[in-house]
Amino acid sequence: MTKITIAIDGYSSTGKSTIAKQLAKALEYVYVDTGAMYRAVTLYAMRNGFVGGSKDSISLLCNSLSEVKLHFEYNEALGYSEMYLNDENVEKDIRTLEVSKNVSRVAEVQEVREKLVHMQQEMGKSKGIVMDGRDIGTVVFPDAELKVFMTASADKRAYRRYKELLDKGEKVTYEDVLKNVESRDYIDSHREHSPLRKAEEAIEFDNSDMGLEEQFERMYNFALRIIEKNKMDA
Repeated sequence: MTKITIAIDGYSSTGKSTIAKQLAKALEYVYVDTGAMYRAVTLYAMRNGFVGGSKDSISLLCNSLSEVKLHFEYNEALGYSEMYLNDENVEKDIRTLEVSKNVSRVAEVQEVREKLVHMQQEMGKSKGIVMDGRDIGTVVFPDAELKVFMTASADKRAYRRYKELLDKGEKVTYEDVLKNVESRDYIDSHREHSPLRKAEEAIEFDNSDMGLEEQFERMYNFALRIIEKNKMDA
């Protein structure tokens, strides 16, 4: 089967990672959660007092980036790859609301983006990859054969995230989660380096009122049509 690159971008809590994992599994592709990579760097920055404290020390974070080692390891029991920061499994630690509150601040730093974009491009050199994030179709893989831009109303996204955090045992309020979603939307869309935007050729995908099964079927069919076309053109 002809392999392609699938780039899924969009706002926070639109379910990008969920649909990307499903697609990768169905197509037998590699899945890369770039959001987890930025969250891991954010966790590192928080642990070292570079962000989240009384004042940011972004310059110290930039000077320490050589110490940040990231990799994914596949967990057969869970059926997906988990994020490791300097050989520590941080999959659960990076999904907290506190990390969510700081990740956009870290992700807008040019030096952080340059380091992670380079890593992501290396991962996708052989195609057969599904990658989700904020700038995959615009910066990381501008030549991706399939680009999707996912969106949904802020209140729907906040409610999904709120339920997810409650299920994990976190004590949060819907109002705090909504505020975080709206804040991340603004920062992601207005940052100087690689702002969140829809690539010209990307398919806009609003899943405000769409279930997971319908989302997957539509995305899967998008991919199959492109794969079949590439096979015919080869």
